[in-house]
Amino acid sequence: MKKMGTHLVVDAWGSPADLLNDPEKIRQALIEGITVGQATLIDLCVHQFSPHGVTATATLAESHIAIHTWPEYGYFAADLFFCGQGKPKEAMKLIETALQATHMQERQIDRGFIPSPEMEREIEKFEKELCAVV
Repeated sequence: MKKMGTHLVVDAWGSPADLLNDPEKIRQALIEGITVGQATLIDLCVHQFSPHGVTATATLAESHIAIHTWPEYGYFAADLFFCGQGKPKEAMKLIETALQATHMQERQIDRGFIPSPEMEREIEKFEKELCAVV
């Protein structure tokens, strides 16, 4: 399989409601997670819902991070997809700590595809050309 990236799908609960309803705290957790995950931020959008809840999405050069909160349940869902050399598990660990989750379930999916023999030859050719340029 030609691995294209790592996708983490996370359910976390036990977080304080006021923390999960604070868009600035969510924004800060995302920014710090991006930093420790060694990713590159392109754009960040944080939206506060009424009466409660926050959705935050970070578009990264390496892909994305999304967080959705349900303060009334102390629950948040996170989705991190990193390609390249980024460290999504380290980013998620920081987010989990920053949002004070007491429980977390994480699923990891290695994203990619099985190339045909012809595509495999094209990939090898491209990678050789890329290395020659660098």
